[in-house]
Amino acid sequence: MAGLTPDPLAADDIAGYGDRLRRGETTAEATAEAYLERIAALDLKLGAFEYVAADQARCAARSIDKLLAAGTDLGPLMGVPVAVKDLFAVEGMPTTAGSNVDVSDTIGPEGTFVKSLKQAGCVIFGKTKTVEFALGGAGTNFVRGTPWNPWDAAQHRAPGGSSSGSAVAVAAGLSAFAIGSDTGGSVRGPAAFCGVFGLKTTVGLWPTDGVFPLSRTLDTIGPLTRSAADGAIVFAALSGQATIAPTPCQGLRLGKPAPNFFENLDEDVERCSTAMIAALTEAGAEIIDVDVPEVAELSTLFAPLSACELIAVLGRERFLAERDKMDPVVAGRAALGLETTADTYIRLLWRHRDLCRIMDERMDGLDGWITPTRSTIALPVTDYDTSEAGIKRASKTGLNTRPGNLFGFCGTSTPIHALGSDLPVGFQVMCPAGAEERALSIARTFEEIVGAPPMPDVSAFL
Repeated sequence: MAGLTPDPLAADDIAGYGDRLRRGETTAEATAEAYLERIAALDLKLGAFEYVAADQARCAARSIDKLLAAGTDLGPLMGVPVAVKDLFAVEGMPTTAGSNVDVSDTIGPEGTFVKSLKQAGCVIFGKTKTVEFALGGAGTNFVRGTPWNPWDAAQHRAPGGSSSGSAVAVAAGLSAFAIGSDTGGSVRGPAAFCGVFGLKTTVGLWPTDGVFPLSRTLDTIGPLTRSAADGAIVFAALSGQATIAPTPCQGLRLGKPAPNFFENLDEDVERCSTAMIAALTEAGAEIIDVDVPEVAELSTLFAPLSACELIAVLGRERFLAERDKMDPVVAGRAALGLETTADTYIRLLWRHRDLCRIMDERMDGLDGWITPTRSTIALPVTDYDTSEAGIKRASKTGLNTRPGNLFGFCGTSTPIHALGSDLPVGFQVMCPAGAEERALSIARTFEEIVGAPPMPDVSAFL
């Protein structure tokens, strides 16, 4: 690609890069410089990064090379570039949580998870943009800027939210992988819109200290990677697990939940999802219809629960005093928390716990549930404006992902647009709490069927 430094991992997965690094065919420092050059060339328009920590990345990369030269190997993520969502405190870097309001007191110092990235030898390149306070599925931020989906240089399409910058950075080859958070689909949704892989973990699997809390009840941390294979490597390395292999399709029992999940789909989403299910069936998987009438409750459960907990974090006084500095769409959503009474909030928590138990029983005998991750492809950002229609359209982006959070599941989104769409389409599997290895194994099987996801041509962004 003339005028653009090649992506050091374009022809490799994370495992292949690690092999080259250990054979001396490349260095962490050379890799860091290549990514910094790509960020300098592309991010002025893409806007994936809130903050680029160039000097810190160079210093960390040089240290990695010295450790390897001295015979110290920190594992499969050693020397691997990573970008971190701007909800996470990282020492020496600012944290805005996507806001012009100072909320640093709600985040605290660098937390356990970011420290684990460093201990694994990752090279942190900076902070990626997020929807303000992580409250939004389209990926728009009307106060600090909306990243540009790298699949369309001619039209500014939504990147998905709230981990918008993380998904864009991975899709555009600005980082080997990125870290996001998922409260109602904020890892899986951007992964679907940007054509990358996303993992939503179980609440409590990875500690969220040092991370801005949208909802202490629902928040989870998750990686966005180029492929399910990379996602499995990242998860295994950070969790101390063994390598996660694909699961055989023969004998796989997958639930197809209804209503809502397969309704009102864009043509591209329906075409790709239908082809994916047909391929799974042909390969020996059994697809079983599952009735989930409780999804009708989610619209009245997620919004007030998350809004209440956000107001509790910000404080009523700060929210009212500084609301005019906030993204008007986010402020409007958060304001619902001012109106929800304490007894209503407690009942919401009780119902959430009931649903987790009910859905665990409903999942019994199945390996997971499968659905399109999102019902649409990425629409133009102007479709998600501050008008009533735009806000309503944006609120619907999480209809297929929020159930995973409210039912207590873990899950993944795998790109399947190779089956019939020019723009990315995601396919989701949801598994019971604590079954991340199963979800990743199934996602790796999806990837074997559709092949490694294609990446966008970003030359037009130069």
